[in-house]
Amino acid sequence: MTEYYKAEDLDRFGEMGKGNPELFRKFMDWYTGALRPGVLNKREKVLIGLAVAHAIQCPYCIDAYTKSCLEEGMNLEHITEAVHVASAVRGGASLIHGIQAHNAIDKLSL
Repeated sequence: MTEYYKAEDLDRFGEMGKGNPELFRKFMDWYTGALRPGVLNKREKVLIGLAVAHAIQCPYCIDAYTKSCLEEGMNLEHITEAVHVASAVRGGASLIHGIQAHNAIDKLSL
């Protein structure tokens, strides 16, 4: 089986604008605006991006934000810690949803 995710496809992201250039431009304006330094600086924002990329499991985002983190002077320790935070949040979100099962048991039990 061939590889589904190809690193070189990240460079093709702009092609997503072919079907609707206006919507793609709006997305890119929003995306670049969200990453522009504000209360949070670029370094903080790309680290957040890296953590989110792992939580949503997007290999393209992981590659891009790993590169951005390195460009912002971060190292393996920064990246690993951010991945652990994202993983812990995702794990906690899965666990708290277990309460829904408890609630269902309470409703269904006689």
